[in-house]
Amino acid sequence: VQLQASGGGLVQAGGSLRLSCAASGRPVETLTMGWFRQAPGKERDFVARIRWSTGNTDYGDSVKGRFTVSTDSVKKTVYLQMSNLRPEDTAVYYCAADPRPTTYYRDTDYIHWGQGTQVTVSS
Repeated sequence: VQLQASGGGLVQAGGSLRLSCAASGRPVETLTMGWFRQAPGKERDFVARIRWSTGNTDYGDSVKGRFTVSTDSVKKTVYLQMSNLRPEDTAVYYCAADPRPTTYYRDTDYIHWGQGTQVTVSS
């Protein structure tokens, strides 16, 4: 599976961004898609995930109510809509995919990774 993430940028606190992750190489319906982020000097943290076939979603506690993950099966793309952004959301955001991750919140459970896109939120 090849993943291509895009959509990062610089935004003021309270603003919004939408990240995209285009998937190719195998039927997307077999995949769980995850979003993770890594701030400088910190570990990579779970942000959100969606199971393509069922639409089931989960979110990290720090983004619940502000971020929404969704898919477009025609475009084979997963989106992360981020609203009410805070300076602490600043990080490199990665999309990941796995046919059946053991958990959905551990980055080590995902075998395929995109290249990362930088999100910077200014105060």
